[in-house]
Amino acid sequence: MRRAYRRACATRNSAEETDPPLHALTRRRSTFPRPRQADGFQDAEAQRRFRHQRMGTAIPRRGRRGCIVAARSWWRPPRVGPTFGRCQRATPLISRRTVLGLMASAVLPGTLHAGDLEPQFLQPLLKALALPALSERLPKNPRVLNLAAMGRQPGQYGGTLRTIIGSQKDIRMMTIYGYARLVGYDQKLNLQADILESFEVADDRVFTFKIREGHKWSDGSLLTPEDFRYCWEDVWLNDELSQGGLAPALLADGKPPRFEIVDALTVRYSWDAPNPDFLPKLAAASPLSLVLPAAYLKQFHKKYQDPFRLAGLMEENRAKKWTLLHIRMSRQYRPENPELPTLDPWRNRTKPPAEQFVFERNPFFHRIDENGRQLPYVDRIVMNVSSSAIISAKTGAGESDLQCMGIDFSDYSFLKDAEKRYPVKMHLWKRTQGSRLALLPNLNCADQVWRGLFRDVRVRRALSLAVHRREINMAVFYGLAQESADTVLPESPLYRPEFAKAWVTYDPDQANALLDEVGLQARDDDGLRILPDGRPAQIVVETAGESTLETDALELISDHWRQIGIALFIRTSQRDIFRSRALGGQIMMSMWSGIDNGVPTADMNPYQLAPTIDDQLQWPLWGAHYLSRGRLGEAPDLPPVVELMTLLKRWNASTEATERAEIWNSMLSIYTDQVFSIGTVNGTYQPVLASSRLRNLPDKALYGYDPTAYFGVYMPDTFWLGES
Repeated sequence: MRRAYRRACATRNSAEETDPPLHALTRRRSTFPRPRQADGFQDAEAQRRFRHQRMGTAIPRRGRRGCIVAARSWWRPPRVGPTFGRCQRATPLISRRTVLGLMASAVLPGTLHAGDLEPQFLQPLLKALALPALSERLPKNPRVLNLAAMGRQPGQYGGTLRTIIGSQKDIRMMTIYGYARLVGYDQKLNLQADILESFEVADDRVFTFKIREGHKWSDGSLLTPEDFRYCWEDVWLNDELSQGGLAPALLADGKPPRFEIVDALTVRYSWDAPNPDFLPKLAAASPLSLVLPAAYLKQFHKKYQDPFRLAGLMEENRAKKWTLLHIRMSRQYRPENPELPTLDPWRNRTKPPAEQFVFERNPFFHRIDENGRQLPYVDRIVMNVSSSAIISAKTGAGESDLQCMGIDFSDYSFLKDAEKRYPVKMHLWKRTQGSRLALLPNLNCADQVWRGLFRDVRVRRALSLAVHRREINMAVFYGLAQESADTVLPESPLYRPEFAKAWVTYDPDQANALLDEVGLQARDDDGLRILPDGRPAQIVVETAGESTLETDALELISDHWRQIGIALFIRTSQRDIFRSRALGGQIMMSMWSGIDNGVPTADMNPYQLAPTIDDQLQWPLWGAHYLSRGRLGEAPDLPPVVELMTLLKRWNASTEATERAEIWNSMLSIYTDQVFSIGTVNGTYQPVLASSRLRNLPDKALYGYDPTAYFGVYMPDTFWLGES
């Protein structure tokens, strides 16, 4: 199954609004060398790549007009399927220049001339007539962003933005950062149409989507209902491509939707039962996939492609099965195929493996500013692959123009000092996790003694009470964090002080009393409690080894727990090994972040508070059971966990916002009182280092995977590079 789908349904094969100051803008100006003009379209080879390869062989009619028609046809790729292999007739361009001039003056506001609306980056293609004018590239009704009303500055075209990633797979960050969604969140976490022109919802059961007329993929082909139908019928409903079944967000009461094409611009998804999770999943950092470029992908699908030619494509791309070929060529979440048409603001131009990935502006992107300038402003984003261990050092050495990945609060002093050496500025964004560092006792661990102890709420509460959070806050976070349980933040309308205070007061005496009550009174000569099987009470806490914050905090907690007769040992590993060990029950306890979305609204799914996915480290086997619909893992048998699952089922069937809020409150109450995750602190800060030339980047903001998609909801397509 494609990674995009697996992320959307959380590995199916194994499976608030902030205060106004949060979005204050930086307007600092300083000297920074201007990046050189992008190479992407300066040579014939680059221009050839941009055109559809088949149309490049077309022979134009004699005369200037015939050449224009042929040149225009290069950006209109043929449809694949019944007409595969045939040339299509190009649309005549009678009085095109006159019409475009009138459209530019009438439709595009502001004082700019039509020529000023075109990026310099695209001029070679425009002069060669290999790319249509702006008014032909935009939808009839583009999405207009009023930046001045948002407190930002309308920008200028141009420049290259550098960032650093830890591995090739991290090019997926461009899908997250770009945040082009059918339906997406704004900065206040309200849902709004983005790629779609509009959407209508009836009883949380019927969802009607209207496409923007004339909206085009990055190769110039039209976005049509056929792209939705192909994704639904030929991918999701294809047992070979979707072996794990449908994503949970495509099921309501266990049943799939009815899909229909209403007209040339409208599609509809209907369920008999409510599906309140449908729209939020479309707006997620890893979105549910509903639309694919059918015209391009049909050549890799056995339903549409000639078997002999499909075999040739498989051999050419070293794919043993046609399904593997299709998955590789259609992957949207990790855009490794440079030929795959996209709706994102930038498109990948580099085929892996590579040490540098270049993303260039999408000439057909659907957003414009109030002056009619097509977004994005920045021409290119260059992602340089580096070892994760040295991303911070490279960032502090001025090798990145915008960096959040691979740096942490522990790097703050070093990165802040970089402001003295380079034209960069440090921003501190508030992280959205329910707990920046959380201890997660594995209720499914293979060690039967510790499994039984961890399932006793008195043990979990004792371990929580024995953590001196104030000391962790002062020593690791300079006192800037909030000591709290693993719960939602004050920025969420669901926040309750009692949730944050549940079992977090440092009280080693009460912790000792609870452990005595459990039956662990006996101690050895070292003062460690004796387990029922005679072993000393020793807990190995494992981490992915990705941050020194974890080991710094664990060293303090080790001293805290010694006072209640428990020894703590730290074991670091790598993320992939770490998660597989957890699923296998080999990890006794882990340290990770708490709930990802600490700023939810009642309309966001509370799945993180119940075992629903197999990478929830406190109950991975229960999560695998839910994810696989009973085929894998174990069914939960702990009464409070069963109650959480019941409440989650109620939320999924709810149609009233007030009822959803009540369910959220009930689940948060159970989750924090039962201490399924031992939170430490939240409201911590994430360093964001940016070039001092970069405009429209908020100085303060919320930072997290969901729902903000890191930079995503702040629209990086509106960021721009100013002069020094």
